[in-house]
Amino acid sequence: MPIFRLNHAVLYVNDVARSVAFYRDVLGFDYIPGGASMRGAAFLRAPGSTNDHDLGLFEIGSQAAPSGAGRSTVGLYHLAWEVDTLGDLEALTGRLADAGALVGASDHGTTKSLYAKDPNGLEFEVVWLIPAALITEEDRSRSSRIGALDLTREIERFGRDAQGGIGVSRPAVSV
Repeated sequence: MPIFRLNHAVLYVNDVARSVAFYRDVLGFDYIPGGASMRGAAFLRAPGSTNDHDLGLFEIGSQAAPSGAGRSTVGLYHLAWEVDTLGDLEALTGRLADAGALVGASDHGTTKSLYAKDPNGLEFEVVWLIPAALITEEDRSRSSRIGALDLTREIERFGRDAQGGIGVSRPAVSV
């Protein structure tokens, strides 16, 4: 039975109320009232999601040390949240920058990505995928290296409202 998608993620956070506010106000997640049956927990759903929840937050308190993942310990590097349009990616660029959370923007050839950190310093990616039918050989060749994202150029190329690849950044391979 193969796995076909990530249903939700659960994060340990210092302050659950501060984290809920960030994911709600900056990324547009909906808080699910009554979803947490335990103190110090909250559950959120991404806009347009049909999942019960996409993100669980469990508070462990301000005494918790920052994550050492990738620096001094093993652990998760980041989660990638997908957006429908380049206009959505553009809007999030401003919202993440205004929140002091934006830490980078990259062009991966077939994907266009923002990188940010939540109030706990946990990194995440927001990504728009080129629709498979529009991927060029140049896009494929750039997929092997990371470049700077020129969002204005990508919007001129694809349009602000062009729907992304919806989980597909490569054309299907015939067998």
